[in-house]
Amino acid sequence: MSAPQLTDPAALARNRQRATRAPELFLHDLVADEVQDRLVEVNRTFTDMAVVTAFPQVWQPRLPGARMVAEGEVLDLAPGSQDLVVHALALHWANDPVGQIIQCARALRPDGLFIAALFGGQTLAELRAVLAEAEAALTGGLSPRVLPMGEIRDLGALLQRAGLALPVADSLVQKASYRDALHLMHELRAMGEGNALHGRLRRFTARGVMARAAALYADHYPDAGGRIRATFELVFLTGWKPHDSQQKPLRPGSAAQRLADALNVDEGVLPQRG
Repeated sequence: MSAPQLTDPAALARNRQRATRAPELFLHDLVADEVQDRLVEVNRTFTDMAVVTAFPQVWQPRLPGARMVAEGEVLDLAPGSQDLVVHALALHWANDPVGQIIQCARALRPDGLFIAALFGGQTLAELRAVLAEAEAALTGGLSPRVLPMGEIRDLGALLQRAGLALPVADSLVQKASYRDALHLMHELRAMGEGNALHGRLRRFTARGVMARAAALYADHYPDAGGRIRATFELVFLTGWKPHDSQQKPLRPGSAAQRLADALNVDEGVLPQRG
């Protein structure tokens, strides 16, 4: 028996394809610019790069020569072929995110760099709340409508599970303003981020539910000029393929100085806090 799936891959592929007609890529552009800045800070020249993305047009001008790899359960990445792999705003839809990172890690040469960007748990918190309230009030139940997204502390642990060294997880919260809830949902479809949950409702949602959700959104989360606000949390995961040249933690008991001496306190006595 196969494991239950959170994401319907066929629905995700349809959503991505529809989005290519008139894509809204401001968050993808933001992620690509942020990754570029991070690569400058790394101060290393990468010669064999790959980007896992549904929107290669965002990355081709920023990382010339990089291979564009389509998202999917099995990634087109040869073992030991890359010194940089970027997983760009696709990992949150993966049914097996650890497996995705492991595939990327296997594709890296020793001391190669992995960077992933994905949506975190604060993303669309407002929309999730008003849809749940509206549907519960009008139908007495709830259906999966917004992808549940991981918290940063849990997402960072995926790097270690995949065997990557020097793991770092951090986030960037981006606020956006929309005319109304329907405008937001239209733009999510243009991002390729429409509902692709395996357990989603397979019939049209009653118009009253969406109208109630839109009214609740305008009431609970107003922005200037009669608009509404939405939150997108972008989580960045960074890890390196292990290599002997990398920093390693000291062995227990190998310290050359006692912590108490460094803090100038009596051993076993904690300094008082205000």
